[in-house]
Amino acid sequence: MSASVPRSYELISGDDDADRICAAIPDSACRHAPRNYLLNVLNGAASKLAEQVAGPRLVLPWILSSTGAPAMVVAALMPIKQAASLLPQLAVAGQLRARPRRKGFWCAAGLTQALCLSLMAMLLAFSDGPVLSAGVLLLLVLFSLASGTASVAFQDVTAKTVSKGVRGGLLANRALVGGLLALACGLALQGSGAAQDQAILLGLLLAGAALWLLASLAFAGIREHAGATQGGRNPLAESRAGWRMTVGQPIYRRFLLARCCLLAVELAAPLYVLLAEKRGGVGLLGLLLAALALADVLSSRLWGGMADRGAQRVLAAAGVCGLLSALLLALLASTAATPAWAFAVPFLLLGIAEAGVRLGRKTWVVDHAESAARMTASAFSNTVSGVVALVFTGLGLLALANPIAPVLGVATLSAVGALLAWRLPERAEIRDVSG
Repeated sequence: MSASVPRSYELISGDDDADRICAAIPDSACRHAPRNYLLNVLNGAASKLAEQVAGPRLVLPWILSSTGAPAMVVAALMPIKQAASLLPQLAVAGQLRARPRRKGFWCAAGLTQALCLSLMAMLLAFSDGPVLSAGVLLLLVLFSLASGTASVAFQDVTAKTVSKGVRGGLLANRALVGGLLALACGLALQGSGAAQDQAILLGLLLAGAALWLLASLAFAGIREHAGATQGGRNPLAESRAGWRMTVGQPIYRRFLLARCCLLAVELAAPLYVLLAEKRGGVGLLGLLLAALALADVLSSRLWGGMADRGAQRVLAAAGVCGLLSALLLALLASTAATPAWAFAVPFLLLGIAEAGVRLGRKTWVVDHAESAARMTASAFSNTVSGVVALVFTGLGLLALANPIAPVLGVATLSAVGALLAWRLPERAEIRDVSG
């Protein structure tokens, strides 16, 4: 099918071929594909920026650490976020499967995340100490449950509205635009004075809430055609199907092992913050925020193009990048004379590695699972990762003996994950398992 492609779509995607964006979606959805692509990018830019300026990998750990929260509480933020967002996804997948259109799940999740950040801002303004820490952790659980719902809905809606072959580029563009905006935000914080620290942290939380609202509005505008509703299963049946998929299909089992090891990269940021927060105030936070944002900008095109040629390559390269980041941070933290700005370098490498792991695992599932198996493959792998994330909370215990020890654990797991991902085959299909 040939069709004219809007200029805005050409500029953002770098693709002027209408046939390519429509290659693997129904003809009835083709005429909305460029519009859906652009709204998806807007949704991603807003949500990615929100994750940067008010998320549990940097700003929330900084808030808790700067207000005197114990290291174990700070270290638990990302494991709690991952577990709460991943563990319920089998139940969510079963509910989504019964609905012909699923974008409403993402929109409701985005609004919930906006509410949670607003309430965290109120806690920061009117409480401190254990009350602040406990309130943030409880709200983070609700925030993460909503995030898990959005994740499952996003992969299904994207598969129905954007063709294979441009999905990796779409995910990259979401990260690119959000990263550029976050870079500007981080640089703007460089002139902040210590007396403004709490007000600025409060403003970041409120800005994150507004961005989640914008992301929900953008996703609501996507034109989604009705999908299949047959084959719906309850969580127990979904778990059995995922287990049979794991036992009966070695390629999926190998992917799960690689993903679980590389999960250490996604959980590492609060451990990094514990080593960096004492070296400076909000000015340093802005520098680290800029470093993570620059990582998204630098890695988006690289990972996106590589993912469309083979997502397993992205996972392997991201694991190597995570290894280098952890080793460099351990070296810098062991030297008392290290200037504060130097900590931006391992954060930059970590951000590149995180972006690669996230994009690689999402693209791998979408590209290698047949339509009937996609939700189960995604939800079961997410549930397994949620369990492993709780186990990885133990990395925080290592900080009681030596603050650098958890970072060395991240280095080891990153290396193992990279090796496992490198061995994933380029061509394989994950099939649905009935019965």
